[in-house]
Amino acid sequence: MTRARTDDLVTALLTASRALVGVSATSLAAVEETVTLTQFRTLVLLSQYGDTTIVKMAERLGVNPSSAQRQVDKLVRMGMATRTENPADRRELMVALAPAGRAVVNTVTTKRRQALARIVRKMDPTDAAHLTDALLAFAAASGEPVVDDAVRLGW
Repeated sequence: MTRARTDDLVTALLTASRALVGVSATSLAAVEETVTLTQFRTLVLLSQYGDTTIVKMAERLGVNPSSAQRQVDKLVRMGMATRTENPADRRELMVALAPAGRAVVNTVTTKRRQALARIVRKMDPTDAAHLTDALLAFAAASGEPVVDDAVRLGW
């Protein structure tokens, strides 16, 4: 890809990302009294990957384990996550999504999907098909799992 084409694509992605951030912010407004953005991201990762260790959660969040531990502590106190002993290694604790945490993820995801659907319905069907292919390729290049491969997330 030429430098000019790359610059055009980056500009288009930045523009689209502003729209997506707006959708994300609006969908999170429904739970802003309940969780922070970082806590929500943690809940989404638990929903996506299932039970995990603090170390693995820290890797997925891109933070150090003590920061992940603090997030998990808050979520456990709020009833959004649970912590249990790892049966494979009793020195480790496993973190899991609690029903209240799943409800938060589902609420935000539903609102986000509805908002995105309203936008997509305004698109030309051919453009929408091309965008689908392009976004799947972009997600793959970024290392983000395809939604159908994990769970239908709104993140």
